[in-house]
Formats: sequence, C-alpha cells, structure tokens
Amino acid sequence: MNICAFLSAADLDERYTAPARDFARLLGKADHTLVWGGSDTGLMKVVADGVQEAGGRLVGVSVDFLAAKARTNADEMTITKDLAARKALLLAKSDAIVVMAGGTGTLDEATEILELKKHGKHAKPVVFLNTAGFYDGLKLQFRRMEDEGFLPRPLADLAFFAEDGPAALAYLEGEIAAR
Repeated sequence: MNICAFLSAADLDERYTAPARDFARLLGKADHTLVWGGSDTGLMKVVADGVQEAGGRLVGVSVDFLAAKARTNADEMTITKDLAARKALLLAKSDAIVVMAGGTGTLDEATEILELKKHGKHAKPVVFLNTAGFYDGLKLQFRRMEDEGFLPRPLADLAFFAEDGPAALAYLEGEIAAR
C-alpha cells in the first residue's frame, strides 16, 4: 500500500520523533511505501529513515523551491513547480493518508485532502496520528463543525484519529482491505 504522510520538516522534540520513527518502522516492516513531501530534514527525515531502514520504499514529491532539501536516496523523487501540483501528485500516488505532527503546511495539506473527500473527489482513508494529543484541538473543532452543521458528512466518514502508530496502521489497512 502507498501511504502518504503529511508531516513537519522541522526538527522536533523526542515526544514526536520517537512515535513517528516507530510508525515508520511499522510501515517498512509491513512492506508499505511511504509517499511524502520528499524532504531530508526534520520529522520528514525521521520517518523516511525509519521506513527505509525497515525495508519499505520511499516515493518523494518535493517542490522546486525546496528541491535542495530533497532526499537523494529515495526510490522515486519528483519535483513539482508549486505546492498545488505537489499536493495533487501526493494524493494521486497514494492509497491512504496519515497526518502526523506538523505546522501550517501540514494543516493546509490535511484540510485540502478532507475537503476533496467531503466532495467525493477521493475515497481514500485519512487518519490523524494524534501523537501526544497534538490534534486534540483540531478534533474538537471538527466535532463542533459536525455538531453545528458545517460538515455535510459525519466526521467519522472523513477521518479517524489514532492515538498511536499501530492503531493508525490497523485503521488504514482495515479500510483498504474493506474495499
């Protein structure tokens, strides 16, 4: 399975890197392919290293203004002209999406993917890896949107919030197997 990960390229605290590394090793050991933003820095590097060390494949999609930070030993690397093309290609190359700890870029990617899913433009499973409660506030906001009628589909149809890597991977594998 090709699993797209949206996540930070920043250097983060061990409370985020250790669970991300563990999740990445699960992906690699299960012979999954990581589809990610292609960066060889920060949390993106931690996850790419973990997948590769455990025997998984790496498919990177970077953008021209970040090409200097792209991983040189990925199995595939594509450089796009802008962020919109990058997001479209990440979605096209993936079977499922995991959203890990990240900043505004990660949030942009996640909300666009959810918006596309809401409108039926894809049916790929989306899971938020809620490491250290990172997405608790977002989950609360999504529930408010659902409760107050801003979401035309139940939140459970759009995304799943997993507290750890094994739960995230089990959800994604279960959703793909059910298709």
